[in-house]
Amino acid sequence: MGARFDDVDQLAVNTLRTLAMDAIEKANSGHPGAPLGLAPVAWTLFSRVLQHDPEDPTWPDRDRFVLSAGHASMLLYGVLHLTGYDMTLEDIKAFRQWDSRTPGHPEVGHVPGVEMTTGPLGQGCATSVGMALAEAHLAEEFNGADSPVVDHRTWVVCGDGDLMEGVSAEAASLAGHLGLSKLCWIWDDNRITIEGATDLAISDDIESRFRTYGWRVVRVEDANDLDALAAAFDAAVDETERPTLIAVQSHIGFSAPTKQDTSGAHGSPLGAEEIRGAKRNLGWPEDAEFFVPNVVAERGQDIARRGAKAHTVWQEQYGAWAEACPERAEAFARRLEGRLPEGWSSALPVVEYGAKGPATRAASGTVINAIAGVLPELVGGSADLDPSCKTNINASDAIGKGSWGGRNLHFGIREHAMGAVLNGLVLHGGIRPFGSTFLVFADYMRPAIRLAALMELPVIYVFTHDSIWVGEDGPTHQPVEQVASLRVIPNVVVLRPADANETAAAWRVALERHEGPTALILSRQGLPILKGTAEGAQMGVTRGAWCPVEDGGSPQVVLLATGSEVQLAVEAGAELGERGIAARIVSMPSQELLDAQDEEYRRALLPLGVPVVAIEAGVTFGWERYTGSDGVVIGLDRFGASAPGAVVAEKLGFTVERIVDAAIRLIGDGAS
Repeated sequence: MGARFDDVDQLAVNTLRTLAMDAIEKANSGHPGAPLGLAPVAWTLFSRVLQHDPEDPTWPDRDRFVLSAGHASMLLYGVLHLTGYDMTLEDIKAFRQWDSRTPGHPEVGHVPGVEMTTGPLGQGCATSVGMALAEAHLAEEFNGADSPVVDHRTWVVCGDGDLMEGVSAEAASLAGHLGLSKLCWIWDDNRITIEGATDLAISDDIESRFRTYGWRVVRVEDANDLDALAAAFDAAVDETERPTLIAVQSHIGFSAPTKQDTSGAHGSPLGAEEIRGAKRNLGWPEDAEFFVPNVVAERGQDIARRGAKAHTVWQEQYGAWAEACPERAEAFARRLEGRLPEGWSSALPVVEYGAKGPATRAASGTVINAIAGVLPELVGGSADLDPSCKTNINASDAIGKGSWGGRNLHFGIREHAMGAVLNGLVLHGGIRPFGSTFLVFADYMRPAIRLAALMELPVIYVFTHDSIWVGEDGPTHQPVEQVASLRVIPNVVVLRPADANETAAAWRVALERHEGPTALILSRQGLPILKGTAEGAQMGVTRGAWCPVEDGGSPQVVLLATGSEVQLAVEAGAELGERGIAARIVSMPSQELLDAQDEEYRRALLPLGVPVVAIEAGVTFGWERYTGSDGVVIGLDRFGASAPGAVVAEKLGFTVERIVDAAIRLIGDGAS
């Protein structure tokens, strides 16, 4: 624990409290209750426990701190300011204002020291499991007996709401199963939610619940007892077999005369009179605003110097390791920087025209295994669906308790947690993760997908069983609206490849993207290899849409399709050709990538004045952008049915005949 706490520490705790009060009052918006109750926790962590360097907040071996209870953002902003991060008082005064560095909930990229964007409750908890798992995986891969270049911890502050959300339960179960002993969640047990006391809605024995997950549980009876907090944190550091939950009993809105221990302290400014009373209770100058005593500022400088010294020691160890193991050091640095190896894409498989076409889920599995040997950072798995989703890396072991160096992750039937864990793996760095499930269950992952998009994380989702072609399992398992719902999320690129070669190209797009997540939408059924994809798919898919079949350059109609429906378009185009109608076949695996191309390229594919028939086995929403008001969309604005996939498709109108009829109607009766 180090030196005993003193009056300066208590003064720092109260500085955090008053900064939070003042910033929230000035903004006339915010959540003062948690910062007032948890200020001792934040100060003890940042001043005594965390391995961090405010001068270099991206130091690879730093401890990760996640404020899962993101509404308590002023707690984080305040402690970052006091301990030497690039967070000024002016930033704090601009809390929740336009273009400020201090948004209402912490956001990655706004200010150093914020490890992830939080606010949706439970997500920080679940994401931290990915961070801790990344540390364990990289440590096993890169550490030598006397060269621990990866040796840090993940700390989380969470509230009652976080632990009520199901995603945290999924993630806690997985973390306990894996024995992630360098993970610690600090639970703010203040027994208050927005509506009132927690017993309005929950009567769980949370500590017992976590013990059954395989966690160590430590209780601190009073959040204001700095010595007890430090002892609990020491216990977490000493634990080598299990993750730790520290239950800290706190007082929401501590010191507020009438709002302490009430729901009124949670989400509204305290008000000027209440703030004066709170400051009086803390022995603080009642009229002082945004006041940081000199001795507290000096203590913060000491903390920053101590962190810089620890960082220097690590750099010296790292330098000696890099000199002794230059190839491993280069691999480590490359992976942390997110650089792909030179020439990696030459490992992508190509299937020649005429060969039997696999399902694109199977083609994806072939790609994964082809590139795994040249991309050691590729780690992933499925939500208990590998035999169907084809995600296993055959040459690697499974990740398990005490053997974290494998590359196959068994998430269990926990899609919600899987999405968040993937985010944590990316945020930590050094790993390119993918996660897989049936497309229809992407709905379970949506909050994590949205956060990945917001944080611009290059997560890869492998969503299989992509449409009504799933067949006999029926409408519960036949995704209809999911592709469209993913397309509307900013920063997400959705790719629905038409054959094995487009699938390989889609993987290339996903791995070369760094601006957000990529969703691969893959078929259950086999799809023939299209003429031209062996040579052209890599370039065509990169641009979002292309012509896999030559058409002579003067089409009378465009048949625009994705995924398995491209083959229907090819067959319809051939029949139209027999009737003397020139049809252009356009495969559009990605709307987002096509939309990013220049007007010239888009118009070369979809010429003005040429009618368009769009075909996709999903909702018609959004397709009017490509067909215009005069085009036709052959889609599905209803749920599917249980029957063999080909029968369902035929009954619901996904036939060559329907496409041909639609094209003929578009270009006029005289065309036939």
